Amino acid sequence: MNTALPHGTRRQLLLALGLLPVAGFARAAAPAAPLPPVEVWKEPTCGCCKDWIAHMEASGFKVFVNVGGTQAAKTRLGIPSNMASCHTARVAGYALEGHVPAREVKRLLREQPNAVGLAAPGMPIGSPGMDTPSYNGKKNPYNVMLIARNGSATVYQKYEGNNL
Repeated sequence: MNTALPHGTRRQLLLALGLLPVAGFARAAAPAAPLPPVEVWKEPTCGCCKDWIAHMEASGFKVFVNVGGTQAAKTRLGIPSNMASCHTARVAGYALEGHVPAREVKRLLREQPNAVGLAAPGMPIGSPGMDTPSYNGKKNPYNVMLIARNGSATVYQKYEGNNL
């Protein structure tokens, strides 16, 4: 029994499967889509907000800052009072409250849940912006919360131990 493929069929099969480079060039990965801009509301006296903004910029986000109007932004974006922190942001239609790590923001943008957004309630030591040398390396466990449209919240990501 002859199991050989007809002439040219193997090449076509390999090309279709992406296993054979075209014209001698290996396939390059598609460039990543640019991250959407982040708009932040912070008060002029808050220093940790600047550190969180630097964290977001270092993670590839372009950040635009509004000084003042933080409480109005929280209300407008639907942040429940029990999820509040020192600054509020918006990215791609989602609210971000407090020191949410950029990796969770990127995950939110990938998964696109039907939600208000994310919050790191309070000002957890060890979170981005609350991790400067003045804290002497201290890191407290904290949760990033997913805020539902009805105002309830569930744990989106726990930060404790090795992932702080």
